[in-house]
Amino acid sequence: MSGAGRAYAVVPAAGRGERLGAGENKVLLDLCGESVLRRAVRPFLTHEEIAGVVVVCRAGEEEAVRAALRADAERVRLVPGGATRQESVLCGLRALPKDAEFVLVHDGARPFVTRAILDACLAALKETGSAVTCTRVSDTIKRAQGAFSAGSVPREELRAVQTPQCFRLGALLRALEAAQREGAAVTDEAGALERLGEPVRLVECADWNPKITTRADFALAESYLRAQEGTTREKTPRVGTGFDVHRLVPGRHLVLCGVEIPYELGLEGHSDADVAVHALMDAILGAAALGDIGRLFPDTDERYRGADSMKLLQEVLRRAGAAGLRVVHADVTIIAQRPKLLPYMAQMAESLRSALPGATVNVKATTTEGLGFAGRGEGIAAQAAATLLPW
Repeated sequence: MSGAGRAYAVVPAAGRGERLGAGENKVLLDLCGESVLRRAVRPFLTHEEIAGVVVVCRAGEEEAVRAALRADAERVRLVPGGATRQESVLCGLRALPKDAEFVLVHDGARPFVTRAILDACLAALKETGSAVTCTRVSDTIKRAQGAFSAGSVPREELRAVQTPQCFRLGALLRALEAAQREGAAVTDEAGALERLGEPVRLVECADWNPKITTRADFALAESYLRAQEGTTREKTPRVGTGFDVHRLVPGRHLVLCGVEIPYELGLEGHSDADVAVHALMDAILGAAALGDIGRLFPDTDERYRGADSMKLLQEVLRRAGAAGLRVVHADVTIIAQRPKLLPYMAQMAESLRSALPGATVNVKATTTEGLGFAGRGEGIAAQAAATLLPW
């Protein structure tokens, strides 16, 4: 930062996106050709007064974050975050280099920060040592007393706070560390400074800078980008199919759709050999054009020995989500002469519904009338179809 000290950005991106219902970290989702996170990070990488960027991600999600950032991954530092945003921001601050004097903290789920917003924040930061982006409140705000209104709050006094939130690094570190020691949960970085009586400069910005939290937010962001950039998104459903077979052998548990079925034989395989989930995973990968489970989870890799196929399914869903796709329907058919599966059908369907939030799921079973390997009780087969739509 010219004449003052070096400024760095910290971008917390360790959330789960549960309110969006994407089944994965929302910042990894494709938003009109680029991930939410890459759109959020790029303005900081291209600003000449910002010396570097730290992205705080969930431990174990580094590879997915790098993939979401594409070529920009080489220009950021990734650090693992904590259990809360407050802890994650602290992890990011502690990872900054020794020459850092100022820090701009920005949500990884705000993909529309502009050069004008950064310029305004940096100017205020140089002048006062703090700068928090905000907008005026347009709605009338009421105080609630139970189910009734207890009066209005003058909206001229109200501001909706966003990010980036910018401070001297030492001041923000002291404030967040004090909050951690004292067990105080703050909802934003400004709140940590305010509880110590420190002044916080508000910077009003007219540019659109929303945080993506719900499906409605995501749809609105898509519409905005299509209008601004002239981009288009494919809305045609994608359908994939999968098929798998495993041999029945002694000494193995029989697991179908994540449910253990009482039987004297189990399915042979490198993982838990859940033939129904394997067929479903291949159907999802097929619809997303992402290969197959043999390439993704090879039986030569010891990491997958005895693996829970329902956990492997979550990795398949994460990859589909990173490609901008979600599962809206799944239909699984299990082909087995024995054991009888009817008593377990509802439990198996519920297991898959839990793994595929928001999707319509159907599970059914059939026999081969005594014909073939399945009819002789030598093995079980499964086939599946999955329908995916872009987010």
